[in-house]
Amino acid sequence: MNPASAERQLGEYRLKQLLAEDSVSRTWLAEQVSVSRLVLVDELLDENQRDAFLADVRMKASVDHPLIGSVYEAVAEPGLCFYAHELLAGATLEERAYAGETFLPARLAHILRRVSEAELQHETLGHATSPVGLDVVHLDEHGVIRMKNLAVAGVRSEEQSASDVIYLGNALVPLIASGQPGATRLMTLLGWMRGEGLDAPIAWGQIRDFCMQIEHQLADSLSKLTPTESVSIVRKKPVTTMVLVTLGVLVAIVFMAFSLRPPEPAAPPRASLPPPVMIAAGNHPTPDGLEEPLPAFRISANEITIGQYAEFLETLTILAKNNNEKTFDLPGQPAEKTSHLPDDWAALYAAAKSNGTWHDLAVSPDSPVVGVDWWDAATYAEWKKARLPTQEEWFAALSAGVKTPSAIEPSTWASVTAPTADRTPSGLIGMAGSVSEWTAKPAANPANPLGGKHSVIIGGSYLKPGSNALSREWIDDRTLRRSDLGFRVVFDAE
Repeated sequence: MNPASAERQLGEYRLKQLLAEDSVSRTWLAEQVSVSRLVLVDELLDENQRDAFLADVRMKASVDHPLIGSVYEAVAEPGLCFYAHELLAGATLEERAYAGETFLPARLAHILRRVSEAELQHETLGHATSPVGLDVVHLDEHGVIRMKNLAVAGVRSEEQSASDVIYLGNALVPLIASGQPGATRLMTLLGWMRGEGLDAPIAWGQIRDFCMQIEHQLADSLSKLTPTESVSIVRKKPVTTMVLVTLGVLVAIVFMAFSLRPPEPAAPPRASLPPPVMIAAGNHPTPDGLEEPLPAFRISANEITIGQYAEFLETLTILAKNNNEKTFDLPGQPAEKTSHLPDDWAALYAAAKSNGTWHDLAVSPDSPVVGVDWWDAATYAEWKKARLPTQEEWFAALSAGVKTPSAIEPSTWASVTAPTADRTPSGLIGMAGSVSEWTAKPAANPANPLGGKHSVIIGGSYLKPGSNALSREWIDDRTLRRSDLGFRVVFDAE
């Protein structure tokens, strides 16, 4: 907007720059003369809208929350109607998104939690509000988050919270720094906010709780984050010589403090898990020596890990707060099955997080999850918008580029990121060894075709010398759990 051609004054507010204008009002950058601070002033233009304008101002003035911008003063006199409100510091999320900035998941979870807390205030008090947008969330150079005061006169609609939640579920996705710790969990939350995989809309209180959990899980990384992690957005502001001198002194003090402090040891880097492997559509060999046409699909390169399964259990914990822990359960699950915790999960997960040992096995978050039954594996797959592979899909993936699958060297128990000869040319890991795996559907054992169909466990096991990629078992108990039994999942082709 163009600056005012000559500075005007409304009450004690000296108007400095016109920022926005519509048929009803103008918004000015102004200086409150008595205290020498910059504020925003909204000036009414259309006298026919005075009552509605003042009703909105009264509603904004009633909001008292540390995260929400304050109203300082309202003036309504003949021929003059305006109100002054807080100028929020920092750049908006909209400006940061436009600049291509992204945030580490811990930081964005913190921002979303703060937004949730502010929206809960409006919701709890029944405030009608303007729609939430990325332009209303401000983040300053110190990481302080504030929100524009969205309160307006009227009755809050039943759909207000739901529509705002859905909007943010979409709008925040580009702001996530992908491939970082916690990104999957945050993407899951944003998916719920968009309504994916849930029967009922997720509420602001649930969003706040889930964000708090992500923050706690990533507390170490969060404490080391700067307020922004990529593009800095700087507003032009007048800077006096004294401010520059002061900043210089502060920088020198901080530099000296850090130079005198011994550096913190760097955390050992975690290897990234490989992406799913694409298997082309066509005729593929089956484990029974036939060929079968299959559509294209993607299969996870590794068995699902302890760390990946832990994220699934965290999701169920959040859902359980509202009695929605069965959201991803499959039809037919036995009524007596009330949990998807693997056998001895507390000890296994504790050992994995500390890179310790469990039952004399070295475990880490990248070790295969074991002690899961078919229902656990299938429910995890449902949560991931995936499915368990059929034995035909599993074998087709194994055979891609492999002349003799039985010749693949079986692996012992190992992390899925460890170097191993148990790897196919297409990048599949642990098919011949490590742990055996659940498949999707019951099938007949060709050695006993009259024996009926049973669930199929496929692939080699570290506990069974001589087993390899061609090994299969037929069992009639989907609730079977073993310390050498895990799974991988299949996705539709993109």
